[in-house]
Amino acid sequence: MRARHPLLGVMLAGLVVSGCAVGPNYRAPAAIPDTAGPFVSAAGPATSAEAPPSDWWRLYQDPVLDRLVQQALVENTDLKVAAANLAYAQALVGEARAGQFPTTTLSAGAPYGKTLTASPTQTTYEAGFVAAYQVDLFGRIRRGIEAARANAQAVQAAENAVRVTVAAQTAGAYANVCAYAEAAQVARQSVETTQQTYDILIKQRTLGSVSDLDVAREATLLDQARAAVPGFEGQRRAALFELAVLIGKPPADIPQEAAGCTAPPQLTQAIPVGDGATLLRRRPDVSEAERQLAAATARIGVAAADLYPTISLGGSFNSAAGNTAALGRSSAIAFGVGPLINWSFPNILVARAHVKETSAQASAALASFDGVVLTALKEAEQALTTYQAELQRHEALGSAQSHAAEAFRLAQSEYRLGAISFIDLLTAQATLINANQTLAASDQALAVDQVAVFQALGGGWQDAPKVTAPKAG
Repeated sequence: MRARHPLLGVMLAGLVVSGCAVGPNYRAPAAIPDTAGPFVSAAGPATSAEAPPSDWWRLYQDPVLDRLVQQALVENTDLKVAAANLAYAQALVGEARAGQFPTTTLSAGAPYGKTLTASPTQTTYEAGFVAAYQVDLFGRIRRGIEAARANAQAVQAAENAVRVTVAAQTAGAYANVCAYAEAAQVARQSVETTQQTYDILIKQRTLGSVSDLDVAREATLLDQARAAVPGFEGQRRAALFELAVLIGKPPADIPQEAAGCTAPPQLTQAIPVGDGATLLRRRPDVSEAERQLAAATARIGVAAADLYPTISLGGSFNSAAGNTAALGRSSAIAFGVGPLINWSFPNILVARAHVKETSAQASAALASFDGVVLTALKEAEQALTTYQAELQRHEALGSAQSHAAEAFRLAQSEYRLGAISFIDLLTAQATLINANQTLAASDQALAVDQVAVFQALGGGWQDAPKVTAPKAG
């Protein structure tokens, strides 16, 4: 049977080859050399080669911490923003997929006025239906769907990255609350010890065995010890306010169970860190960058399709009459069907420029992906190095604190015997106070550094609950 329309053959041919799509087909980028092996900073008994669990905070075996992190992963406002962004990106995928289906328009009206064919003014009843279907000959629609789907996957990875951050921030805030409470307690103990020495000196001054200078020196040390307490208490309250907001509560509604913590959580086992290959599979920002590269590659095909004609199948049906009963008469009906070709040829300079633009954006996305990979490895190495260094420092500080405590005990004994001066006792006491405070600060640094390691390793999102964005309006 011969085609009745001269362009019908072109349209049918387009349908046959519509499986083709211009532009490059996406291939995942090759791995950067020397990124899959063990971490160079993971040597020693403090770490193990096992992959970290997704719920790494449970390694601390602290029920309060577990509840806080789980609450934050559901109620945190940053996560709700990320969930809304994901819903938007997924809706864009649906919009892109809509191009695979015909577009239809139904219209009806009853305008009153004068037409060219009718002299008197009258009401004209009109009804119409228009349908159009774009033949995706060169893959413009399919590449658009690819780009939208890859973009939605990148937004999903970005949401997972927020989960990693929220879990780490919650654990870090909890560690700070506990550490400041410990530091405040250490400061109060220093006040108590200094107060005892001061009271003894007051009695001895009454007896004339010590000078006012000795009393003034001890009073200075006592005031300094007292001054440290409110500072730590204020920092503890500030950390509680931060923790409240992280779990989706106003600052005034601080979690009381966290307020009772008096020592920062510490691991009783080596940190499982895995290796570079598992890190890159686990880090959501790496997945996000890879999906952004896929979307940028697909957009090259969208731009390249503009170099070629756009073919659409169209059909329309219209009816107009002076009354509704006449709308169905053949004399009141007009219709049309046929293909439509749009092509900017021969001036395709704009289309070529768009191809160059999207190609450059894809090149930038590839370089960005490589940068994200290197940054992920760098952050893991830095976090591990900092943690290992603080472990060694903490061990040395613990030994120093023990020696300072023993030195102060001996100084007290020798001072009572008159073997040393008061200035020697004061020096030993000040050294012990400083050693206690420094060790408490190292406890806090150690806890924060552990959390930083887990954050750099990218865990905390795999088994996290789904977050629902709030309804607006």
